[in-house]
Amino acid sequence: MQAALRAAGYRQPTAIQAAAIPAALSGRDVIGAAQTGTGKTAAFLIPMIERLGAARATCPDASALVLAPTRELAEQTYGWSQRFGSGLRPTVVVGGVAYGPQLKALRSRPAVIIATPGRLVDHIERGTVVLGGVRILVLDEADRMLDMGFKPQLDRIMRALPTARQTLLFSATMPADLGALARMHLRDPIRVAVGRQAVPPSRAEQDVYVVEHQHKTPLLLSLIAGNDGTVLVFTRTKHRTDRLARSVRNAGHAVQRLHSDRSQSQRREALEGFRDGRYRILIATDIAARGIDVAGIRRVINYDLPHTVEDYVHRVGRTARADARGHASSFAAPEERSQLHAIERHIGSALPRRRHESSRVAS
Repeated sequence: MQAALRAAGYRQPTAIQAAAIPAALSGRDVIGAAQTGTGKTAAFLIPMIERLGAARATCPDASALVLAPTRELAEQTYGWSQRFGSGLRPTVVVGGVAYGPQLKALRSRPAVIIATPGRLVDHIERGTVVLGGVRILVLDEADRMLDMGFKPQLDRIMRALPTARQTLLFSATMPADLGALARMHLRDPIRVAVGRQAVPPSRAEQDVYVVEHQHKTPLLLSLIAGNDGTVLVFTRTKHRTDRLARSVRNAGHAVQRLHSDRSQSQRREALEGFRDGRYRILIATDIAARGIDVAGIRRVINYDLPHTVEDYVHRVGRTARADARGHASSFAAPEERSQLHAIERHIGSALPRRRHESSRVAS
């Protein structure tokens, strides 16, 4: 594990890692809360892999299960589990792909299953997954799973798991319904909270353009042209994501789009292309707001304001990750003023208003 951490560039634990890893290594259930971009994935993978490796020395069928709200986050966690895994074989079980390869992987009884709730329930109902050996359960971005309506699937999965297990629940926010879920499924958990969870990273410069809706696209194109780094643009709908990507591509930029109507192979290619620099701009719905770790995103632009202040926090958290700095700009049409004011109340300060000569800004 130490060799894997050195190879990954880890030198010192983040605050959430330093607080959560010893508690999880002791075998206790853990509720971990910290700002996005602070290293929660390693905070649960490191103790999970260490404890699972020890358990399999005496019980070869012992396994771990990690649940994540989106396919992208599940695949990202799968990648990190391979780097940290110390010979423990993981597999990823998500929707949008063929069942055949997943069935083959599950028949081989992998040590670690990383899954989205919907597809895992499909396998439970088909009888194609065995969860009786699960010793450690991880609920990653648990609040987002509840926001996405996965509580029935989570309850079904819990019924299929052994009661004698360790449960690690990690999230960036802790709403009341998450507390109810914890009380139902965790045993005397240790609570680890680091910093102010429901606020954007302090290293992210934030501002807002109050602009008529029809002038948002010219403003976006102007900001993109003036920025030579990677840009992640959030929209509210899949249709707008597609339309905006066409406009940005027609302006000569390397762009890709990400939303739930795209196939899993298309979503994977978009995200990998954004990571490796083939696409400088990624336009996405909130599917990309939670947990997705792309190093060095220079700017986040909220083309549409999100539905909730929590989603604003997670969108902004895609930049200024780890020790980096970043910039997050939001476009607010006049009819979105109430959402803008709600965001400002939540973060405790007014966002600086910006003007740009390329766009007529609403007064």
